[in-house]
Amino acid sequence: MSPPASAAPALLRVEHADLDTAGARAAVLVLARPDKLNAIDLAMVEQLDAAIDAVDADASVRCVLVTGEGRAFSAGGDLEKYIALQRDPVAFPHFVAELHRVFGRLRRLRVPAVALVNGVTAAGGLELLIACDFAIAARSARIGDAHQNFGQMGGGGVLSLLPRMIGWQRAAELVFSGRFLPAEQAREWGLVAEVVDDDALREAGLAFAREVARKSPLAIAKAKQTMAAIWEERLPLEAGLRLERETNNVYCLTSEDAPEGLDAFAHKRDPRFRGR
Repeated sequence: MSPPASAAPALLRVEHADLDTAGARAAVLVLARPDKLNAIDLAMVEQLDAAIDAVDADASVRCVLVTGEGRAFSAGGDLEKYIALQRDPVAFPHFVAELHRVFGRLRRLRVPAVALVNGVTAAGGLELLIACDFAIAARSARIGDAHQNFGQMGGGGVLSLLPRMIGWQRAAELVFSGRFLPAEQAREWGLVAEVVDDDALREAGLAFAREVARKSPLAIAKAKQTMAAIWEERLPLEAGLRLERETNNVYCLTSEDAPEGLDAFAHKRDPRFRGR
């Protein structure tokens, strides 16, 4: 009898942090290949997919924080594996398709997904950053596309999403030059929302998560869903306003959380949101 197959190495670690609201937690997804600068391969993408499944199934999770172990958020794809992978006309398109699908799940999560950018961030690492709802960067972080530095081109979302986030000219300059932005410049360009001292990065993410945990989880989910649809589909103003109005009507007229919030305000008490 052949020995049982050993478990796949953990390339992504899931940690949980209790928030101030009773029962609420943040899920911290930690890319865990520090010796490879958290290079992304198919196995890591599959583990991220499984972690998102677990978050989706756990109503106690109110926010997802994505970060890297060591001195990198992620330096991108595993270029050593690309040597063989890019010669495989089946495996390479499958890898890119899975990257798109799994990164896209972060944008469709019912809870906010926040990138905590702790160091070097390039190529697929940048694509993971912009798949999140927003990013907080450590002061020492350096962020760029860098595909072109190695004869590559973006394929995991950067060519579609980056111009929408920071504008065509800045995106084009960043992609074509292959250079890295210091954290403060990334904030000025709108690529990250906030820059904090390195040792304050995780706490900054948890502080945001605590604020989210005090809100209605249903209202958060509906607001995220609506904003994402308007932004991703580039809806004309009237179509966006119509979607916003319709979603708001359904939430306010049918949920328990909307009247609970108003009653709590009227009686000067803390609301008790149930997410329904």
